[in-house]
Amino acid sequence: MGSTGALKGRTRTMEIPGLEQQATDTSTASAASVTEPSSTKLLRYAMIGGLVSLSLGAYARIHTPTGQGIFAFGFPAVLPMKAWFTTIAAVLAVGQLMSALWMWGRLPAAGSAPTWIPPLHRWLGTVAFLSTLPVAYHCLWALGFQQTTTRVLVHSILGCAFYGAFVTKMLILRSTRVPGWALPIAGGSLVALLVAIWSTSSWWFFTTFGFPGV
Repeated sequence: MGSTGALKGRTRTMEIPGLEQQATDTSTASAASVTEPSSTKLLRYAMIGGLVSLSLGAYARIHTPTGQGIFAFGFPAVLPMKAWFTTIAAVLAVGQLMSALWMWGRLPAAGSAPTWIPPLHRWLGTVAFLSTLPVAYHCLWALGFQQTTTRVLVHSILGCAFYGAFVTKMLILRSTRVPGWALPIAGGSLVALLVAIWSTSSWWFFTTFGFPGV
């Protein structure tokens, strides 16, 4: 009995290291499966955004433009409405970028970001995006993908790229398995695209026709 008990004890002792090694191998494999797909997932998000941009461009190109106006939201015409809505979106986007820099501690002179900055950051982005929707709808539905001049062609490309970049940023924002630099790059690119859209549309409109509706 005593030798049998000792043998069982030795058997348990011999089995434990194997189990520990197996558990360690399993944990390592699980950790690897979590960290490995970060770049792949980021690439997938970028491809999804690219498909969105290409789909919008294809629709705008194939769709027969109606040439009709939409609700002008109190402005004297559709074009002034689009110019002002794009301006609002660009200003809010720049504001969101500044609030992000404040939250990340990239504005040393401003000190620590107060507690109301994160909600403000989200609302700035939400209102900025919503401000672009009437503009994009009219561009796609009434005008289509145009290339009459270099400015118009660049503006059409930027408009399609913006919404693809927006989708990519939202996917990155909801994911925990992407590199830490991905979100700042995606957010900064989105702001840059919107400012470029503004410069090829609203800025041109204001410098050509003035400020109707003011």
